[in-house]
Amino acid sequence: MASLFARKPIQDLLTESHVGLKRTLGVGDLVMLSIGAVIGAGIFSTLGTAAAGETLPSGEIVRYGAGPALILSFVLLGVVCGLAALCYAELASMIPQAGSAYAYSYATLGEIVAWIIGWDLILEYAVGNVAVAIAWSGYFKSLLSPWVHLPDWLTRGYWDVSASSDPAVRALLDTAPHIGSIPVLINLPAFLIVMAITWLLVIGVRESTRVNNWMVVIKLIVLTLFIVVGAMNVDTANYTPFAPNGFRGIHQGAAIVFFAFIGFDAISTAAEETKDPQRNMPLGIMIGLTICTLIYVVVGAVATGLIPYQQLKSADPLAHALEVAGFPTASWIVAFGAVVSMSAVLLVFQYGQPRIFYAMARDGLLPPWAAKIHPKYRTPHITTIVTGLLVALGALVADDDATYDLTNIGTLSAFALVCIGVLVLRYTEPERPRPFRVPFVWPVALGGAGACLFVMAGLPPHAWERFGIWLVIGLALYFVYGYQHSTLRRGSAPVPLDPPPSIE
Repeated sequence: MASLFARKPIQDLLTESHVGLKRTLGVGDLVMLSIGAVIGAGIFSTLGTAAAGETLPSGEIVRYGAGPALILSFVLLGVVCGLAALCYAELASMIPQAGSAYAYSYATLGEIVAWIIGWDLILEYAVGNVAVAIAWSGYFKSLLSPWVHLPDWLTRGYWDVSASSDPAVRALLDTAPHIGSIPVLINLPAFLIVMAITWLLVIGVRESTRVNNWMVVIKLIVLTLFIVVGAMNVDTANYTPFAPNGFRGIHQGAAIVFFAFIGFDAISTAAEETKDPQRNMPLGIMIGLTICTLIYVVVGAVATGLIPYQQLKSADPLAHALEVAGFPTASWIVAFGAVVSMSAVLLVFQYGQPRIFYAMARDGLLPPWAAKIHPKYRTPHITTIVTGLLVALGALVADDDATYDLTNIGTLSAFALVCIGVLVLRYTEPERPRPFRVPFVWPVALGGAGACLFVMAGLPPHAWERFGIWLVIGLALYFVYGYQHSTLRRGSAPVPLDPPPSIE
């Protein structure tokens, strides 16, 4: 039993990383990285469900909406992510393995917990990308709407239609083309964009700070346009009632709109390349999250003031709000910006998943083929293709709200364990150098873990049920394969794999 919680020595992680990183990043660079990582699909997609809530066709309420008090949901999440991000920063400064929560957990909480974290990260990257692809499809349809009308049965998946409480949407079960008794309801644009991204990643895509900065500029221009046009046409009557479902609505709204904050942990990966990390890491993290939270609060205030919050429930809530308010041109521009922005999110998330598989395979927890590198393109082509196919097929038929829930609960659980890991390492290795130390570590770390669990509690019961099933499947795989082949437990050297794929 003790071997299940065996911790991988940090020195082994440092040796395997083979990275000599140059400290060149200042506070401004970290802030731009933060905005680029955080502002993505979430603000363009989950805002509507968080404001309006979700009801099943039977009339059962899945979650209560926050209404205009959505802005308080964003403030709550800004605090939660700020606490967790500080814990990420300390571990990233000690363990420079691309900021992987899997590696952090292996060094602090042991192998079984590291496996669970790695398994949960599949929810953040792969399952999260299903939700991003569905949101991308909604905005892509809005983008084409002035010239091309895509039929609803080609842009809405079967489970999305089945779960809808809108009679017009559910009517597609009868009006869509049928193969025998089965309605053809597929999200073709979502499928195609994932396959296109997968192809790009197989042949190799090299990202740069310049590309990221341009993406940040596009995101900010689009959101600024929405804020300016929307703010000039706000009807203050839409703010009443402000919190139609009280704190329950704020809490449950935060639980789904947390998807808008996924990606903040990417900031911690830059710790080893940051000048004066003791000063610049916390400043970069907190300034970046503050700016993102402020943007979210303003966007939420404008969206719920522009049209009644009940009308925001849509696959493309920001573009839809402008369309309903009578601004089709602005709506089209927002749709264009969202399509561009979410394409980058799809690429980054799809890029990250095979790298997690690589780390786990090196430790013997996954078969060696999970990190095979293409001889020409030098990319992990097998896991990239497998991940792409699974994400594309999921996006073809899935319900986006259920996907958001599963992504959020998996990511929040990983964040909570990282917060606990900081405390464990402070106790087990108090003398190890820490370029950045979490201030007031006990209240920050425990507060971060507790806050993550609190937000998780706002998710509907079905999210917990599916998460439980996911963990059981993951543990079964670990004991069938990973436990038997773990290089740490067997005392053997890391699995000899191809050189790691470039992360430039």
